Amino acid sequence: MRLQRFLARAGVASRRGSEDLMTAGRVCVNGAVVRELGAKVDPAADRVEVDGRPVTLGAAAAYYALNKPAGYVTTMSDPQGRPTVASLIPADAPAGLFPVGRLDRDTTGLLLLTSDGELAHRLLHPRHHVWKVYRAVVDGEPSAGDLRALSEGIALDDGPTAPARVSLAWSEGRRAEVEIALREGRKRQVKRMLSAVGHPVTALRRIAFGPVELGALAEGSTRALTAEEVAALREACG
Repeated sequence: MRLQRFLARAGVASRRGSEDLMTAGRVCVNGAVVRELGAKVDPAADRVEVDGRPVTLGAAAAYYALNKPAGYVTTMSDPQGRPTVASLIPADAPAGLFPVGRLDRDTTGLLLLTSDGELAHRLLHPRHHVWKVYRAVVDGEPSAGDLRALSEGIALDDGPTAPARVSLAWSEGRRAEVEIALREGRKRQVKRMLSAVGHPVTALRRIAFGPVELGALAEGSTRALTAEEVAALREACG
């Protein structure tokens, strides 16, 4: 296996980022610095280190994307007997998957599932500021001033919001769709922000979490993340 592929699969960095680590002389194999991008390693026999720290593939944690439908709660079980996202995980998926954060019951779209508790914690920690991108269908058409206020930050009952990336995706007079990217994760934040400027949300969908995009994944379906996506998630949260 090429060394940069090994590093990417181990979640150290993306393939390109791993190559940068190698050329910078930060990667050692069996005690020797390796800068050659064509170098190969045997994961079972070679000792790989980055900045002096050992790197292994370890017990493979699992990383999945789910296109959550409306009507499901983002928990693995529910005492009220409501449908949960756990019921959407394929029977042949690795054990131990859990959702990274939450989507409201009526919110659809991208939900990450993993068995990697450390990465999940880092992705959700406020200091890492990982972008989450949403598409919200709203009543009426937000004005340029509304969009500017949303992007600059508005006052909510739990304090002002941080700057966001906001654009108008389309409008049909009585309704419109707004794309909004946030680095915060407050409860029902997108809905509260849009209501604050007079445009209640009628449908909300998450289309990206950091570098991972929903794409054409069918509603209710899952897919395994690629090694490159996992590495990019690690890079996104420092």
